[in-house]
Amino acid sequence: MYTELAVALGLGAVVALVILKKKKGVLKAQDGWWGVGAHPQEPEDDSVRPFTIEATPEDIEDLHRRLDQTRSFPSLEDSQFHYGFNSKYLEKVVSYWRNEFNWRKQVDILNRYPHFKTKIEGIDIHYVHVKPKNLPEGTRAVPLMMVHGWPGSFYEFYGIIPLLTEPASPDDITFEVICPSIPGYGFSEPPHKKGFDSLCAAHIFNKLMKRLGFSQFYVQGGDWGWLITTNMAQLEANTVKGLHVNFAPPAKPGLLMVLSILLGRRFPKLFSFTDHDVKRLFPCMEKVVVDAVKESGYMHIQSTKPDTVGRGLNDSPVGLAAYILEKFSTWTDPEFKNLEDGGLERKFSLDDLLTNVMIYWTSRSIISSMRFYKENFGKGLNQPHAKLPVYVPTGVASFPNEVMHTPKLWVTQKYRQLKTYTSMARGGHFAAMEEPQLLAEDIQNFVKIVEKRKRK
Repeated sequence: MYTELAVALGLGAVVALVILKKKKGVLKAQDGWWGVGAHPQEPEDDSVRPFTIEATPEDIEDLHRRLDQTRSFPSLEDSQFHYGFNSKYLEKVVSYWRNEFNWRKQVDILNRYPHFKTKIEGIDIHYVHVKPKNLPEGTRAVPLMMVHGWPGSFYEFYGIIPLLTEPASPDDITFEVICPSIPGYGFSEPPHKKGFDSLCAAHIFNKLMKRLGFSQFYVQGGDWGWLITTNMAQLEANTVKGLHVNFAPPAKPGLLMVLSILLGRRFPKLFSFTDHDVKRLFPCMEKVVVDAVKESGYMHIQSTKPDTVGRGLNDSPVGLAAYILEKFSTWTDPEFKNLEDGGLERKFSLDDLLTNVMIYWTSRSIISSMRFYKENFGKGLNQPHAKLPVYVPTGVASFPNEVMHTPKLWVTQKYRQLKTYTSMARGGHFAAMEEPQLLAEDIQNFVKIVEKRKRK
């Protein structure tokens, strides 16, 4: 026992020295051209144009026709969500979608906030831009970009936007919120050329914020939004004032991380592991492998042949809903697999869930959204940005039901100016949509620390 402890302490000291001696790397991105054809000679139109989402009669009639013609297939007895989306509950979702869901009403809700488009590097970038209505005299709003992931959309943030732009407490920071759609998602134009990865998206979003007049700003994200905002901070360390994420997968394993894996169960305090860390990190190895295989099939498909399965989802609204909403079940709480309805309505309303699906359906963006996996994973896991630490002040909200758990020790290996690491009381992967109040409070606390404001 004492020998293991001595070895752990000795290797830990070596790792610390190695980390201290490392020099800060620099991440760079080049301008690209993602539009159709060759890059034109004339300067790009950098105007910002208002955009309105529409519910056309043609879209609604086409949707209803396809829903009417869907072919059902029974689930196995007593299979709940273990084989994927349960067919019995899917029939309920389809019936609600066809007979009660009001797309026109939901479009009015979507248009409640101002939408815009602007062309950057050859493609139209869509974003929601919400300014505070009642800014206290003598104060300025803090600009915050919030970036979604897959299979989410900008709509994930509709519950948290008013909490940030119109905070209840006068001691809270008032934010000006910008929520873009990742290129190829929702109403942002998809790239027309190969190679558009997270670094390209980060470069475009940094350009977007500068175009909107922000010399410094904060960024926040989960899922792909975590990687894009992390890349934004790596590219523009002097522009991105602070980075807040609610998803932070482990960085490339170093000696300290390996040691914590080998010895953390036996010496949790040595690595500052909490009971939750131990519970999430040290089940039997067989369970770790099996669970990873069960929940990563979509990733293998989308990282290799996204267009094939994507074509089927682009044609079938029921297939699209099943594919997307299954993730809203399992990634919100893994125990929901044991329920026939997947627990979907325990955390979300069908109106909200189907509105997110409709954003993919009406924009026909499921194929281009899935390609983002191939563009990122197709280049391998050893990309330059994966090797570089982040030196921008960072806050992490660790939700207990997140699909991948990263203890504070591992987070600090990547994010060298970690200001806050919060073990959240409840919630899963779609934090902004599921627990907007908790996430808003954590963002407030983090930004107050960076801004050096007194907390009460």
